[in-house]
Amino acid sequence: MASRRDYYEVLGVGRDADAAQLKSAYRRLALQYHPDRNRDDPEAAERFKEASEAYAVLSDAEKRERYDRFGHAGVGGAGAGAGGFGGFDPSIFADFSDLFGDLFGFSASRERHAAGSDLVYRMEIALKDAAFGVEAPVVVSRLERCEACSGSGAEPGSHPVTCGACRGRGRQRISQGFLMITRTCPSCGGDGKVVEKPCPECRGEGRRRGTRKLEIRIPAGVETGSRLRLGGEGDAGPAGGPSGDLYVVLTVLPQEPFEREGDDLVLRLDLPFPTLVFGGEVSVPTIEGESAAVTIPAGTRAGSEIRLRGRGVRRLGRSGRGDLVVRAGVAIPQKPSKREKELLHAYGEEIGAPMGGKTVLDKAKKIFS
Repeated sequence: MASRRDYYEVLGVGRDADAAQLKSAYRRLALQYHPDRNRDDPEAAERFKEASEAYAVLSDAEKRERYDRFGHAGVGGAGAGAGGFGGFDPSIFADFSDLFGDLFGFSASRERHAAGSDLVYRMEIALKDAAFGVEAPVVVSRLERCEACSGSGAEPGSHPVTCGACRGRGRQRISQGFLMITRTCPSCGGDGKVVEKPCPECRGEGRRRGTRKLEIRIPAGVETGSRLRLGGEGDAGPAGGPSGDLYVVLTVLPQEPFEREGDDLVLRLDLPFPTLVFGGEVSVPTIEGESAAVTIPAGTRAGSEIRLRGRGVRRLGRSGRGDLVVRAGVAIPQKPSKREKELLHAYGEEIGAPMGGKTVLDKAKKIFS
């Protein structure tokens, strides 16, 4: 999937652009790429959404500051740097009437009616797939454009006609005293056209329920909550309107014996006491499914960490990998043999360690008394 463009580049302004310059640039792009003016051009719909997303961030002082400091990752969550995935809130397109309703001659309700709904698909993936990325199949139930009528809703051989109530404008003006109120045309729902002979296959809806199988690329380094956006893969819009988007929300499943901490993988390894004292070499598993040799230095304390550089999770949207962190603990024998008990008691007496609730000093006092 292609990487996201810089928001300033999208709007065609410099990084020092003020609010008026941002708004002017956005109006220009919205006029050029709005779906109502480019019904047969899906690329225009993508450009329109891209410009709207850029304006939504840069027109907000707090979001703009985070974006200037951290780029897309600062305003889009864990997955924002991965080709436009993750963190993007589609609700920013919900209301445009304050910016350019008068320029296009449509109301916000008409725009929502013309575009298809966005869909959300929740997917679980293994930790290993999150660490290295994977191609995964997705089967989505969605409203698809009716092939019989090409999405028009009209019977094959016929066409929708101009709405007589609004004369194709999609809106009606009603005079109430000294006020002139504009509302969405109730006859055509804001489309400006009505279907006189509905398509028998879709009953005039222009859409039918169907399934779509997709192969999506999950980038390496994603986390639970990361979102992938697939433009135009949501519900088809009514009356031939543009399709919505599909958002794939990820849950990364745990995988023993590893624990994830950012880009690092943590492996808790309990070692025999002599190994901690004298050192040694042990073999540990890795996320690749292989084994790696780890040298335990003499005098290693419980809780100490030994890092295997570059053996963790790939960094999202960046080069390199995190580390595999081996966190040392002490292996306690649950059922020691008779010989092990003798050796442990001898060592405990040698260092004066409390054993069985009494210290060696307590036993000595009892003998001499």
